[in-house]
Amino acid sequence: MISRGPVLFIVTVLFSALSFLDNSAAQDEPQTVFAGRIFEAQVPLDNYLFVKGALSVFGNKFGPAPANEEEEESYIWDQLLLSYEAFRRGVTVNQEEVEEEVKKILQAAQADFDFKSGAPAYEKWVKEKVNASVVIFENQIRHLLQIQKLRQQVMDSITPSVSLNEAKQEFRNEYNSLSLEVVEFADLKGASGFYEKAKRNPKSWDEEKDKKVKEFRRPGFVALEFLMDIWKFSKEALYKMLKLRPGSFYPPVPIYKGYGVSKVLETRLADDMEFEKPRIKESYYEQIRIRRKYEGLDEWFGNLKKQAKIEVYK
Repeated sequence: MISRGPVLFIVTVLFSALSFLDNSAAQDEPQTVFAGRIFEAQVPLDNYLFVKGALSVFGNKFGPAPANEEEEESYIWDQLLLSYEAFRRGVTVNQEEVEEEVKKILQAAQADFDFKSGAPAYEKWVKEKVNASVVIFENQIRHLLQIQKLRQQVMDSITPSVSLNEAKQEFRNEYNSLSLEVVEFADLKGASGFYEKAKRNPKSWDEEKDKKVKEFRRPGFVALEFLMDIWKFSKEALYKMLKLRPGSFYPPVPIYKGYGVSKVLETRLADDMEFEKPRIKESYYEQIRIRRKYEGLDEWFGNLKKQAKIEVYK
């Protein structure tokens, strides 16, 4: 269970990206404007704007870029919650860690100065690039590193088990390959009618293709995993297609967009002997372990978010 902790936390740029005060401190800040609440903690507007600025400068370090204002708002509150939890757990970032990250950023930007000995040049660069002071810039970095440390701490606590069959299935999903031609339909009725027609008269496939060439797609000669992840084919359907001869048609199945009728162009079966090589076998165990750690992290954060009962003030 999450400890309630302080009822107020504020930005203190001289010491850390986000730090926390108790009730008595809250009473000494009568002018504070609040943006919302996490658990029992009031979130000052300054905190909100600080995290919003970090998101604007560095993008979303922990997921896809926000597609709209609603997503941006959600990411801001996610980071505020993670910052609160990092504080609660005593996760800290020292100045050396911040400076190491600054060094990487400046190297990536091909900056031609030493930020430690060339303070004016560094201050000018930060002002031009992010329109902020060095103090705010470095505390935004500290804030992100603190969240990164928290996430890693949670992932390190997750120890998933992986069976031999699971590792071998992962290998087969990557090494079994298919080349398909796929026709997309918005509804099952249209897809079924086209499939039945192609079964009766295989030439009708190419005849229809000549009329509607843009509707016939070729993902390439790719792994089954690609077709599952990107095209959203089911594993069951793909393994059935793998057994078909080139030129065979496969009935409509749900894909990422509507339904797909497929023509098998080429197949390649995985060589299970490759999996028995120790280095390759272990890599698939590790691949699944890492994925499950991320799944565990998502589950942990989902539970934390439910417990936090975030309230955003209008």
